[in-house]
Amino acid sequence: MEGPVTSPAPDAEAPPPGWGKGAKAAGHGRGPRADGLKVPGQLRLGGGGSRRGAHTHTPGCGYCPRSARVHVPQVTVRDALNQALDEELERDERVFLLGEEVAQYDGAYKISRGLWKKYGDKRIIDTPISEMGFTGIAVGAAMAGLRPVCEFMTFNFSMQAIDQVINSAAKTCYMSAGSISVPIVFRGPNGASAGVAAQHSQCFAAWYAHCPGLKVVSPWSSEDAKGLLKASIRDDNPVVMLENELLYGVPFEMSEEAQSKDFVVPIGKAKIERQGTQVTLVSHSRPVGHCLEAAAVLAKEGVECEVINLRTIRPMDIEAIEASVVKTNHLVTVEGGWPQFGVGAEVCARIMEGPAFNYLDAPAVRVTGADVPMPYAKILEDNCIPQVKDIIFAVKKTLNI
Repeated sequence: MEGPVTSPAPDAEAPPPGWGKGAKAAGHGRGPRADGLKVPGQLRLGGGGSRRGAHTHTPGCGYCPRSARVHVPQVTVRDALNQALDEELERDERVFLLGEEVAQYDGAYKISRGLWKKYGDKRIIDTPISEMGFTGIAVGAAMAGLRPVCEFMTFNFSMQAIDQVINSAAKTCYMSAGSISVPIVFRGPNGASAGVAAQHSQCFAAWYAHCPGLKVVSPWSSEDAKGLLKASIRDDNPVVMLENELLYGVPFEMSEEAQSKDFVVPIGKAKIERQGTQVTLVSHSRPVGHCLEAAAVLAKEGVECEVINLRTIRPMDIEAIEASVVKTNHLVTVEGGWPQFGVGAEVCARIMEGPAFNYLDAPAVRVTGADVPMPYAKILEDNCIPQVKDIIFAVKKTLNI
């Protein structure tokens, strides 16, 4: 339901300097962006907070998901994805990777660094710039019993191949009465990057999660990235893995368990990144970090937020969200995508339809990207992307403080 236009979020404590900008190995496109608008029924997304540069998650950091008591290795999301691919290529000879520049160039973002030299042309395959063509090849290979990993240089380019993803990969198991499975992973960067404008900054979580037959995962941390990719490759169904370019160069703690070749993150299970008692923050991908930053600021004011990292968009772990809402009695969803028919809208609808609705003490609040094409200019771009202060404003709104 459309509601009144809300006021801009007041300024809050700034996030750590340079939070969130991952090292970018190669540019992939250009495009326009729009200004931050007040959106009916939505929080106005104000600018604020630097998005360039990388914030390293270190022991004792107040903005990190947990403080380390012992030394834990730091691994970037890029290296975690590389490890996952390497381990699964080694484990199963049916696995192969194809996409633009994934072989001799080591990938546009260096995710496939070193894999072509190790596994050769037959398993690390450079393709022409023809998403419809190489995606169709990958889907056919999956139907024939192989396990392809199909990389899109950006998920914006998956629009060129959406017929193969939706009508071929997603529906074949159903249309064949279960006789043909399509074990394929579609992966690549999704959502807003930095300065790449309207045609290269869209979030496709809601697009693909709307389609029966697809599983959709969206990692935040290095453990998420490694574990979800390995689980996706081993799954017998088509999986869309939505990564984030700005996270590729960000280091996260990697536990001893996650360093194992047997480590997987179960598809369909969310993770509580921070325990809290007063409000539930539900997010996925890069905004999870913003939620943790906002929670750290609010904790200094006596507000304890519980932060849920969805990890999987479809099938959604609604039980984890319900359990949290029953405890906190308040819900805020945070995502980088557009507001209408988005991931947050689905979370709110599911809570309203289920038993947790009776435990809400106030209406749920959504924090989303602005309902406009992404502008190019940084100041306008920042006004279109959820910032830490927007989350703080939303929490205070739902708590009426």
